[in-house]
Amino acid sequence: MFREPWEAQAFAMAVELHARGAFTWPEWAHALSREIAAAGARDSGEDYYLHWLAALEKLVTEKSLASARELSERKDQWDRAARATPHGEPIVLGREAES
Repeated sequence: MFREPWEAQAFAMAVELHARGAFTWPEWAHALSREIAAAGARDSGEDYYLHWLAALEKLVTEKSLASARELSERKDQWDRAARATPHGEPIVLGREAES
């Protein structure tokens, strides 16, 4: 069960990248396990999809699908677009340039 739409989107991205052969499922499981283990005992489980996203970002950079800089730039684009989007409307990249 997903608490937020971004969690479902992160889940779908990992499944799709696996389906496209970007990484094996054992590679994915290992990456996710590393993230969860790094959180240690302080993790209540509520941050599961934050670990999922961190594992996905690391695999994407390790597999040279995108650089850390490219990921950071895309996050910034989404943040600016979200701030420029009126409540209830879909977020569209580039919308911040329209404002």
